[in-house]
Amino acid sequence: MEKKVYIIDNLDCANCASKIEAKMNAHPQVQEATITFSTRQLRLTAEDPDALIPELQELARTVESEAVIYPREKAPEKEHSHKHHHHDGDCCCGQEHHEHHDHDEDGCCSHAHPHHDEDGCGCGHDHSDHHEDDHHGHGHHPEEENDSPKPLLIGGVLFAAGLVLERLGFGWLSMGVCLIAYILLGWEVVQTALKNLVKGKMLDESFLMALASIGAFFIGNAPEGVGVMLFYRVGEYFEHKAVERSRSQIMEAVDLRPEVVHLVDGETVRDIPAEDAEVGNLVLVRPGDRIPLDGIVVSGESRIDTAPITGEPVPVRAAVGDSVISGCVNTVGQLTVRVEKPLAESMVTRILDSVENAAASKPKIDRFITRFARIYTPVVVSIALVTAIVPSLFTGNWSYWVYTALTFLVMSCPCALVLSVPLAFFAGIGAGSKKGILFKGGQSMEAMGKVKTVVADKTGTITKGDFNLQKIEGSQDLLALCASCEQQSTHPIAASIVAAAKEQGLELKLPEELEELPGRGIRAVLNGREILCGNARLLKEKRVAFRDAQAYGTKVLVAVDGVYEGYLLIADTLKPGAESAVRQLRDSGIETVMLTGDAEDAAQAVAGMAGIREVHAGLLPHQKLEHLQAIRGEKGAVMYVGDGINDAPVLAGADVGAAMGSGADAAIEAADVVFMTSDVEAVPQSLRIAKQTARIAWQNVVFALAIKLAVMILGLFGYASMWMAVFADSGVAMLCVLNSIRLLYK
Repeated sequence: MEKKVYIIDNLDCANCASKIEAKMNAHPQVQEATITFSTRQLRLTAEDPDALIPELQELARTVESEAVIYPREKAPEKEHSHKHHHHDGDCCCGQEHHEHHDHDEDGCCSHAHPHHDEDGCGCGHDHSDHHEDDHHGHGHHPEEENDSPKPLLIGGVLFAAGLVLERLGFGWLSMGVCLIAYILLGWEVVQTALKNLVKGKMLDESFLMALASIGAFFIGNAPEGVGVMLFYRVGEYFEHKAVERSRSQIMEAVDLRPEVVHLVDGETVRDIPAEDAEVGNLVLVRPGDRIPLDGIVVSGESRIDTAPITGEPVPVRAAVGDSVISGCVNTVGQLTVRVEKPLAESMVTRILDSVENAAASKPKIDRFITRFARIYTPVVVSIALVTAIVPSLFTGNWSYWVYTALTFLVMSCPCALVLSVPLAFFAGIGAGSKKGILFKGGQSMEAMGKVKTVVADKTGTITKGDFNLQKIEGSQDLLALCASCEQQSTHPIAASIVAAAKEQGLELKLPEELEELPGRGIRAVLNGREILCGNARLLKEKRVAFRDAQAYGTKVLVAVDGVYEGYLLIADTLKPGAESAVRQLRDSGIETVMLTGDAEDAAQAVAGMAGIREVHAGLLPHQKLEHLQAIRGEKGAVMYVGDGINDAPVLAGADVGAAMGSGADAAIEAADVVFMTSDVEAVPQSLRIAKQTARIAWQNVVFALAIKLAVMILGLFGYASMWMAVFADSGVAMLCVLNSIRLLYK
């Protein structure tokens, strides 16, 4: 089976998207189809996805007559805004550069707009089927036409004129003005309703809205019929704008893929498409440019703004030999970077894929609401029919009960419910990505809201994972003495001692004799004196008396001519935000447990500094998993935070797996959420975002259902007008959208 991603355009509402998704999944050759309204993406798993597209497009058009499906690589310019930060400005044609433009020798795009192949439309369909070409050869999309507020403004003025004329007693004139206003505002809605009616669809939003508004005309409420359509269209317009704004904000923030790179070719620099750059190529990154691909600096020095990737506001120094990741911005100096990963594997593509995959991963609440919507609409329409007929038969007051039934029809569309839940999670994913937190799906976010315990690895998670000289016990000469003896060793402890000595500018001498004793340390002769540098076992073997003291880290004991002189303490460094993160978690009712393969004393020392109360040390990878399962059984849902290859099984086995962005690829792949900053404080921050997201999603559901139910009850008792019903539909949908996207501004 092959999995591919396509763009599906011209979807009016999330409810329609869920209907199309259900139809596609019912197709015998489709293994799985997922439509994400937030990103307009269709993820299709089938034997030959491309061959199914024409058929699936026709299926989609049974719900949305203007639906268009095409490969993601052929997305129109409005889909992505891939700025490549060309040093000389925009393309000569005045267009913003995008990854799909072909470039001629002068670097100018040749206007090969991908929505159209040689025969017309890139989707392989005849143009007459769904759009006509304008004089530029661009597809004509109805949704672009509908974006104009002009018909709404003119319709609103005519509606107001109709109301005034009715008040002044010009009934027929008022009716004529209202009719013109209705045609202007509602013609497309009625047209869509008629098309759907021919296809046997009676419960879609267009049909219900057309029926309710035309019904108002027939029972003598022409201004109200126009008002219903006006407010429906206004609500739809603002809802569409809010969704588009949140979509573009999130996608532009995470889609940092370059279009071209400045390839260094001998003495010249030429632009090539980013996807053509290969590992080993040298690329020029000028001040102000975004680093296009992951690589290593081979010349130059600068400061790099990593905020777009990690959320970290302070620029970091980059010099020869330093690794740099794509998406970060080069601020001051010119750099030459050797490409280490192609575009498909670079950080910018991984981030975009993570966000897109996350948006497509639907949480349980979303799946529940989609199923609920399928039942909800037929039930409300049935209530409307019963309301229109049964009381009228007994009372004879057809006008009153038909009007009440029409208000039911107006509010029967479940768009507010179906749209607001996935949009809330999409906004949460976007809010996280701005802070360097990559959620891999709505399901992960939903699970994070239930976490009771955070279980963390030690090295690389709570600590930095680098060994540094922490303390010198004895004379200051010990460092120079020990570093002179250790400078030939490749052991990490030796390397950290030598690095500390060089940092202090100490002069190192070469020993006359040097003997490395595996598992114990080094014996050397320096200036005629015998020097021992090692652990307690070495000094005991040489019968040197010394005072042992408990301390966190590795002690390198030093003896000169058989006399103990002191020790150097080498230890991993606690991450700056570790203590604060543990405190924040505890304040929110979440306990922190440490699982580590390190020795008990080292683990307890780190736990003490970070404020972690429960520690399990000396564990192998499979033992970590066993302890994790025991903690889950005792305390409830568990989030595991790690960074090493050995953490991958535990990450996969936890309710939520979280990996540090600086960690191993295997750990990042297995995780449900990735902290690009590798900062421990991202842990409580991510849990807060996840909980806020779930809370907002439920707020939307409860609010939408409560308003609709209240208006229904008021309608039955004669207190609800059709205006109120429009608010219960379009108004509530708009408020739910605004409530969802406030996550982006928190």
